Amino acid sequence: MSTPERFHTLMRQLTGLMAGQPLDGALQARLNRDAGPGSTLYADIFAACRQGVADGWMCNREGGGIRYGRVIKPADDLAGCSVDVVDMDDLAGPHHAHPNGEVDMIMPLSADARFDGHGAGWLVYGPGSAHRPTVTQGRALVLYLLPGGAIDFGPP
Repeated sequence: MSTPERFHTLMRQLTGLMAGQPLDGALQARLNRDAGPGSTLYADIFAACRQGVADGWMCNREGGGIRYGRVIKPADDLAGCSVDVVDMDDLAGPHHAHPNGEVDMIMPLSADARFDGHGAGWLVYGPGSAHRPTVTQGRALVLYLLPGGAIDFGPP
């Protein structure tokens, strides 16, 4: 059974892999290699997210066709990151910027689902980046870590 406490423990394991690393392509490659699809950590996080959504403590808000929610506020034991999870099905979300960067775990619920053009695995946006998060070809859960919980919504 997945609980918020068990999920927090999984996030500590994940952020331990990221500790002291810049948010860039090298981190993306490392996460896909060490915690990507096929790894125990990826499978455990994916299962915890599916269970958390089913149990109602994850993605418990809805707006614009997106189910979402902040699961963990910025925490010292998570390298200062917050953790949010969204459930999206063939749509684009609101444009936003990442002052400190964003680390995304893509969990397709439909076999061909893509998040910003990427399938299952990790996508890292560096500090100062921005996008309109988009899921195509089906439904996906996307977990995102935000250093300092920093996110700025608004027009491009």
